[in-house]
Amino acid sequence: MSARTIPAEFIAKAVVLAESGGVDLSYPITIAGIDRSSLNDPSKRLTAEQVTLFTQAAWQVTGDELFGLASMPLRRGSFRVICLTLIHCPDLSAALNRMSETTRVLSGMPPMLITGDDSTTRLTIPPADNSHLPEQARAAAGRLLTDFRMVLVHRFAAWLIGGRVKLHSVELPYDLDDPSTGKLYDRMFGTRVTFGAEVAALEFDNSAMRAPIVQTEDTLAEYLRESPNLLFTARDYDSTASAQVRRALELGLQGQAPGTDDIADMLSVSAAHLRRLLRQEGTSVNQIREEVLRDAAVSGLSRGDSVDDISNRLGFSEPSAFRRAFKRWTGQTPGAYR
Repeated sequence: MSARTIPAEFIAKAVVLAESGGVDLSYPITIAGIDRSSLNDPSKRLTAEQVTLFTQAAWQVTGDELFGLASMPLRRGSFRVICLTLIHCPDLSAALNRMSETTRVLSGMPPMLITGDDSTTRLTIPPADNSHLPEQARAAAGRLLTDFRMVLVHRFAAWLIGGRVKLHSVELPYDLDDPSTGKLYDRMFGTRVTFGAEVAALEFDNSAMRAPIVQTEDTLAEYLRESPNLLFTARDYDSTASAQVRRALELGLQGQAPGTDDIADMLSVSAAHLRRLLRQEGTSVNQIREEVLRDAAVSGLSRGDSVDDISNRLGFSEPSAFRRAFKRWTGQTPGAYR
């Protein structure tokens, strides 16, 4: 299976914002094996392992699980305590309500507001105070922290019930930078994201809210040991069409790559229905195939594999074809990227 990759911009923003508040994250960058110059390259991608190592080291340096982005720090171990208070809840609805209560007490943040009707539950996430930062850094810090909290709630909820948490809507309180950014957010949450809203909000389908909590204190301990790896790599626990297609293509890297018809047969649907499902999720078989190949190539280069070996492993006819594809994916040649 190819390791998932993450835009280096995620780390670059955290580093710049931390430095604006007087925090030096050089040590986490070194621990994660990140070339600092790559953080200025918008096409650069990092493996989930690198981002996890960076994040864990940043927690160690700052003593704050929010990287110093909020005026009131979330002391190390706070997330563990929050998790322990809700792991024995009967269902996701009860767990999210308890998360709202304990987060307010432990972090000093405004509580998440939970409202709903017969079909959906809306969770509003108020902005955190970051008045300790220079004024010019506050908007970017607020955006990064909002993104982090929204992704955390959605993906941790999916982990708690061991399955997909369908979202009816996602609203973010800032403007869209460009269309490609919008597509990235759509794929991140598995639904179309609305920008420029009054507040940050997630709207859940109530079928997920009624789902029982399947995790235990033992599985929580394992989750926290690897944290935040699953936050970056797992969204729907292979329950969406795109996740299942990606899995089939990742397995195909170990043998003959399956085509659309082959994957549709594996999923017991028609090829036309599979294409329709993927369109609803904002993607396609070809797009997912490109992402799988890109992530496998980036992972291979980060391990020090040769271009010839990676090209052969990914099924390219010759290394020059791989080099052209890699430049299309990242805007750089493999040599320059390495």
